[in-house]
Parts: sequence; structure tokens; C-alpha cells
Amino acid sequence: MEVLYQEMYKMKRVEARKRLVKTYEKTRSISKTAKLWGTSRLVVRKWIRRYQRSGEKGLEDLSRRPKRCPWRTPLPIEEKVISMRKEKGYGRRRIAWFLLREDNIEISENTITHILRRAGLRRKKKQRKVFYPAKWAYDEDTPFKLAQVDTKDVYDKGTLGTIIWTHITRKHLPRYQWTFCEARTRLRFLAYSRKLHLTNGLCFVALVMSWLRCFGIEEETFWQEDWGEEFGGDNPEKLRRLNEKYYRPYRAVLDRAPKGRHGYQGRVERSHRTDDEEFYIPLLLSIKNEKELLNYARKWLYWYNVERPHFGEGMNRKPPFEKLKESYSNLPEQFALLPPVILDDVSTFWAVGDGNDLLTPYNDSFGSRWLIA
Repeated sequence: MEVLYQEMYKMKRVEARKRLVKTYEKTRSISKTAKLWGTSRLVVRKWIRRYQRSGEKGLEDLSRRPKRCPWRTPLPIEEKVISMRKEKGYGRRRIAWFLLREDNIEISENTITHILRRAGLRRKKKQRKVFYPAKWAYDEDTPFKLAQVDTKDVYDKGTLGTIIWTHITRKHLPRYQWTFCEARTRLRFLAYSRKLHLTNGLCFVALVMSWLRCFGIEEETFWQEDWGEEFGGDNPEKLRRLNEKYYRPYRAVLDRAPKGRHGYQGRVERSHRTDDEEFYIPLLLSIKNEKELLNYARKWLYWYNVERPHFGEGMNRKPPFEKLKESYSNLPEQFALLPPVILDDVSTFWAVGDGNDLLTPYNDSFGSRWLIA
């Protein structure tokens, strides 16, 4: 033969088998056919029998999938996993935790990954790229070295729906949420405002940094923000002046996430989705005024920082404050409860007082009175 069976098999499997059978039909000898094609008698016998049993269809590859798998997850459990991913968008850690808590079903995270992959629901990870001077949360091992900071438009009609949106506009609730998210532990501080402008932004910086220094947090903190005007815009000289006058006195550094690269702000952005799903959508209809909003926000912040399990990378289902205690064991629970304020009511007085000098004497007694109020 000009072409041996193994060589043709690599190029066209079914065609090689057909020619093998045709040669046997001419020679009527398994041994001679095997010798002509440079293969074994077992191979020739195998394909002759399949051809005799099923015709040319028998020469095609058969599935090697096992007929039964005693270790496979039961179908009802797989359906629960797929349903939680489709309806709620949960990751594998959160799915495993809820199945164990609500249905007493113990299933590993790797098994959930396989189930989601078979269902075509596995998320693809985007490759990270280095971009100086922005920082990745994954690279920071020390709490409060990096903070992801952003604002959220609470009046998001597409997310909240028409009924909730109509309610909050009629009640004239503050439109903007300001979020400080510590990158390592996901601990968050919140504030609200009616307007989105630089004075409110700088007041938020002074408020949060004063709170940190009040409790003995001395790390130089990078405030990684987007390019909004409420944080200074994109003028390099203006940003330099803001950094020197308003950030440096608190040992903070103004930092910028690259435009269009949302991964650098991934943790604070993801926390905003949690705000919608677990705070605003369930509770906004019961909030009638700004005072009630701040009251609910304090309770939500307590739940998020102190009680709610977190399923992010390296969190091990711990709430942010419990994760923070691994590095700062002496911090009281009060630290995680900076009360949200409406910045418009504070920032004017703060600006008149020349900014940095206003919140420097922010001490424990003042914080305690605020929490009780």
C-alpha cells in the first residue's frame, strides 16, 4: 500500500476504515489485509465486525461517555445551582453557602464550577494588565493602603423600576451616594448628597480620613477615584493642587483609575449592585424623608460591615470588619459604623472653616454622640 493505515487514520479516520474494509472484501483474509495496511489483525477484525453490524455508520467514532456515573451530582441539585446563577447571579461560593444554609445540601465549590460549565454559565475571567499609577486591589495585603472611591446615582430608574423611582423623586430623597470601599477587607463608609460637586467630594475625604486617624489608622491611603468632576476632573495641575492641599494633610494620596478600565474599581462597583439588590429595592418604598434614609443607611452599613458574610476572593465568608480585625485586633466595633451624613449640610460649613482644620479634632466623644443621635 502507498499509504499505511496509521498515516491515513491521522488524516481521515472514517475514510481509512472504509478502505480497510474494501481491501478485506477483495482479499477475504484478515491477516493479509492487516499486512497490506501495516496494522494489526485486531484493528481489521474490529472494523469488519462494526461494518457488518451497522454498515458505514458503524465506522464512525462512538461516544466514550460512560453509561452511568455514580458520583454525579443529582439532577435536582444541579437545577438548583443553575437556577441560583440565572436568577440571582451568585458565584460558586455564595451558591454553596446558601445551599448548605437553606437546604442542608453540602456541595463543593469545584463541583458547582463543573455544573455551571456544563450549563454554559461559567464566567470568563479577563486578563489583568498593568497600568501605572493605578493599583489593583489584589496586590494590596495591608488594609487602608488602597481605597476604591466612587459615587452612585441612586435615581437609577432602570434598576429600581418606575414605582420606586417615582416614590423617591416625590419624597426628594438625596440623589447621590458617596462610597469609600477599603480594597483589602471591603469595609465601606457611605455619605449622601443632593448635588454632585467638588466641595462635597473634598468634605467626604476630610470626613473619612479624620475618622481613620481618630481610631489610630496611620497608613498612607491611596484614594483611587474615577475622572468625575466631583473628584477634581482631569486637569493635572488642578489635581496636583487638590492633592497637596486637601489629601496630603491627612496622609492620603489622590489616585486615578484609568478611563474605561472598570476592573480597577471592581469592588466598589460591585458593592453598588449589592446596595440596589439588598437595600434600595427592598426598602426605599418605606422611606419617607431624609432622616429615615440616614437611619436605614446606618442599619444597612452595620449589616454590611459587621454581620453580612462576604464571598469575595480571600474573604472566607467573613464580614469586612471581622476580616479587618485580623490586622487591627484592637479596633472597636464602633469603627465600622461611621454614620452616613448628607454632605450638602456639612460641606458649606467645612469650606468656610478652610477644610483641613474643621474635622481634625474629630474625636471619640464626638463620634459617640453622633452614633447615639
